[in-house]
Parts: sequence; C-alpha cells; structure tokens
Amino acid sequence: MNYLAHLYLARQSHPAMLGALLGDFVFGRIALEDYAPQVRREIVIHRRVDRYTDTHPRVSAARALFPEGRRRYAGIVLDVYYDHCLARAWSRHSDQPLDAFTAPFYAYLLQRLDALPERLRRIAPLMAAHDWLGGYRERGNVDRAVARIAGRLSRNGERLVDGLHDLRRHEAEIAAGFEAFFPQLQAYVEQVRGALALPPGDGDVGDVLAGR
Repeated sequence: MNYLAHLYLARQSHPAMLGALLGDFVFGRIALEDYAPQVRREIVIHRRVDRYTDTHPRVSAARALFPEGRRRYAGIVLDVYYDHCLARAWSRHSDQPLDAFTAPFYAYLLQRLDALPERLRRIAPLMAAHDWLGGYRERGNVDRAVARIAGRLSRNGERLVDGLHDLRRHEAEIAAGFEAFFPQLQAYVEQVRGALALPPGDGDVGDVLAGR
C-alpha cells in the first residue's frame, strides 16, 4: 500500500493518519518512543498492513505477472497503482470527497513540519503543493510517481520504470485483484486495531513489535 491507502485505513483522526504516514519514515523499535501512543499504534499498524499486503495471495498473483527480472520491483509499482485504484473509485469508499479528505490533512502535516523525520519534512511541502494524494485519481500520475521513485534509486531504476509496461499489459487483471483484496485488508486492519485498543502504553506497542 502507498500513502493514500495507508491514510484511508487510519482515517479516524489526523494523529492516526500521521502515524500511518510515518510508517514509511520511522524504522525500528526505539524510534517509536519519540511519538504519542496513538501515533505509535498506527506506525505499528502500517507495518502490519505492509506485511499482510506483501503476503496476500491476490498481491502475490499480481507480482507474478511481472517478468522475473523485474519482479523485485513489482511491489513498488503495485503500491502506487493501488492508490490509483482507491482514488479513482473514492466515492465507493467514502462519503467525503477526496479533496475534502486530503486538504485538512495537508494542513495538519504542514503545521508539524519541525517534528517530522528529515525525509518527510523535505517532501511534505511538495506533497501538499502538488496534491500527491488526490493526484492519484489520474492514471498518468501513476507513471510519474513511479518514475520519481526510480530516480531516487541508486541503481536499476530503469527496471522499475520498465515495470510500468507490465502494469499496462495486465492492468485489468491487477485492478480486479485489488477490488477483491482491499475489503479483506480493511477487515484485517480493524482486527489489528481492535487488538491494540487497550490503553496504549509504551510497553503495549513494544510487545507488538516484539511479537508477544
């Protein structure tokens, strides 16, 4: 899952959404101690979502559509494309227009720039100014986002970009897989959040990360 899907899954509050976003920028167990309990919990949920997605049969089947030499990059392409699938059918998932969902979160994020990890602090203004989240409604922004990610890779960025051709070739099948997968992901997130619903002290989240 990419940014929009993680935020949607944590949509109950802006602090929760911040935690969901931070899941891509905060690593390890000790780093969690810098954040409030609700934010920490959503970082943990983000990590669980990523693991669930990576091992889900529908996602595995989608990755298998990519040639072996590009399969290791297929997950990135799929993450971005799944945000497009969510954004283009947003009205089926939310009564709130997409712009009304993203704009307040952009404002919330920008008000907290000084507290964000360095990489997120650097890209957050770009995310808001260019509406990266809402922009996923447009199919062409999938290609642009993947190309932007490829430009940050130290090597083999061209293989990631080439994966866009595989996506085009199998797009209908991949989109259908997302439609079957996403409701299952939502149900899984509700289960995980329910398991973490006790008063969230530091030890609670630490126990989750330790697998206890």
